[in-house]
Amino acid sequence: MCVTAVESRPVGIVGASQSPNRRPFGARVKAFVALTKPRIIELLLITTVPVMFLAQQGVPDLGLVVLTCLGGYLSAGGANALNMYIDRDIDALMDRTSQRPLVTGMVSPRECLAFGITLAVVSTLLFGLTVNWLSAWLALGALLFYVVVYTMILKRRTSQNIVWGGIAGCMPVLIGWSAVTNSVSWAPVVLFLVMFFWTPPHYWPLSMKVRDDYARVGVPMLPVVASNKTVAKQIVLYSWVMVAVSLLLTPLGYTGWFYTSVALVAGGWWLWEAHALQSRAKAEATGGKLKEMRLFHWSITYVSLLFVAVAVDPFLR
Repeated sequence: MCVTAVESRPVGIVGASQSPNRRPFGARVKAFVALTKPRIIELLLITTVPVMFLAQQGVPDLGLVVLTCLGGYLSAGGANALNMYIDRDIDALMDRTSQRPLVTGMVSPRECLAFGITLAVVSTLLFGLTVNWLSAWLALGALLFYVVVYTMILKRRTSQNIVWGGIAGCMPVLIGWSAVTNSVSWAPVVLFLVMFFWTPPHYWPLSMKVRDDYARVGVPMLPVVASNKTVAKQIVLYSWVMVAVSLLLTPLGYTGWFYTSVALVAGGWWLWEAHALQSRAKAEATGGKLKEMRLFHWSITYVSLLFVAVAVDPFLR
């Protein structure tokens, strides 16, 4: 599905009409931090550090953990800043993104572009010189995939945007493993696939909630172009595959009873919520009665619990 470019009101007009010295320093600092989308990066780090424990089969070098987290933050932050630079036209029209720094003018487009590129370069060098070059290339690949493949190519053209674009968000598990071992193995590949199948049913409930925002700017998220019944069915299908894949770590010999127990209980609860959403969609519930955000919020809890179990399991075997 092709989407034409949207016409938006001028972006950054507030900040552009002010000289830099009239913008408060503290607010400017907060604006640059906001460009990195810290809340999203928290989730990325939750999937990075536990994999380092699994790769080490114990406590990894704490200095290495700090450097990996710092490099991951800078890399993901650079990707997010470049994403905001590219999407500044539609961000200005969406209620959910109307207070982003480029829309309010607290940061200019040129500053955002320079900031994003700088973070990309610094993060790659930091990974390469202090961790290893395999981790550096994986991080850079994730950044380029998110900015070029997802933001520039897929997002405004296909309802499958978040499915394939989510690959960038799966890369931290490979980076965490490679930081410790300087290699890639089946364990991080399995967890990569867990995150791959987790991303659509995590994001589609939120997209259902803000469907009108995406429709207004012509971004064809699945809930914009399909009915709630269709979206809920897709959520259930991806959820079953995700839970099944999450259970592969134990038969492959990487985890034991603790991880398996957490994966079964948390996965079972996820499936309960996914099927409940599908039932409400089939009953044509709308508005607050659809309760789509229950699954969105649980999805964050689920991935946190699963990866905590990844980190704890080596100590209980």
